[in-house]
Amino acid sequence: MISTKTIIDTPQMIHGPAGELEVVVSKTQEVPRQAWGIVCHPHPLHGGTLQNKVVTTLAKTFQHLGVNTVRFNFRGVGKSTGSYDQGNGELDDLFAVIDWVLHEKPSHRIWLAGFSFGAYIAMKAASRIPVEKLVVVAPPVNHFSFKSIPPITYPWIVVQGMKDEVVPPEKVLKWAKKRKPPPLILTFPEASHFFHGQLVDLRTGLEEVLGAG
Repeated sequence: MISTKTIIDTPQMIHGPAGELEVVVSKTQEVPRQAWGIVCHPHPLHGGTLQNKVVTTLAKTFQHLGVNTVRFNFRGVGKSTGSYDQGNGELDDLFAVIDWVLHEKPSHRIWLAGFSFGAYIAMKAASRIPVEKLVVVAPPVNHFSFKSIPPITYPWIVVQGMKDEVVPPEKVLKWAKKRKPPPLILTFPEASHFFHGQLVDLRTGLEEVLGAG
């Protein structure tokens, strides 16, 4: 069931490696878990922003489970300064956001999520630092070298729409099943890349899986 928790969104700017980064901090008015959810958006050169509907759905999923969240714009997107850096600078942007969160709440754990290009960046980060949970939606295995990413040793979920017109579902599933240790794979038979008409199902399915973990 979709929750109607009261969430307060606070836009702000933080220091990043290429200048300022635009973030939106979302806090539940209830007592939250000792964790922060950070969500990465799709490709900066193809319209990806922190306002993307899959990104906001991932954030709302975390919030329903009692986790405060941060969405942010990669360098060169929205009010964030800098320019696209082939995924390298964007990974640095994510680390800057994580460092900022942990500076504010050093005892908190990190839940990390990303959609499409953001899934690639989130997964790279999760292979280098400890996270409590990782969710990657429509990882673009046909566009970036996921094989070079070291094993993910924390609980993680791969989410894939089976009518994805951008990322080939069969390639994603083949790749995911070969990962050691393997992720939990969550598929949506009727979902396209952007989950048009399927966002409620995406949120409900993830809440069920994450809430049981």
